[in-house]
Amino acid sequence: MSRVIVVIDDSLTVRKILETCLRRALRWLTKPEACIPALVLVDLGLPKLDGYDLIRLLKAKPAFERTVLVIISRRDGVLDRIKGRLAGAHAYVTKPFTTQTIIALVQAHLGAAAVGEAAAQSSTSLLKAHQH
Repeated sequence: MSRVIVVIDDSLTVRKILETCLRRALRWLTKPEACIPALVLVDLGLPKLDGYDLIRLLKAKPAFERTVLVIISRRDGVLDRIKGRLAGAHAYVTKPFTTQTIIALVQAHLGAAAVGEAAAQSSTSLLKAHQH
């Protein structure tokens, strides 16, 4: 399985924070090739599609059977968390979050091997980018 993490959030600020967090902490660069992600971070308050619905859509696709789906949201109610579990989310992170929270989440769901693999891919991607 690939080790790509996808962030789905309508806030550019949140997307950039998560991208920076993942790049710094995991030295992660996503590959330009299309592949099934190992982990997807989904905001509940998307403008055109509810995050719960997006998770249900992804869970319904066999290709995403082993993908970890994580909700990131400002909503912190018990009902929101229950709805997330019922939709198929593996975890629920409340905004604002810390870098340590995201790193722990990735390590818990993808394991320490994912961190090492991501660092190796990042180094290779950076080397290729500088050669072009």
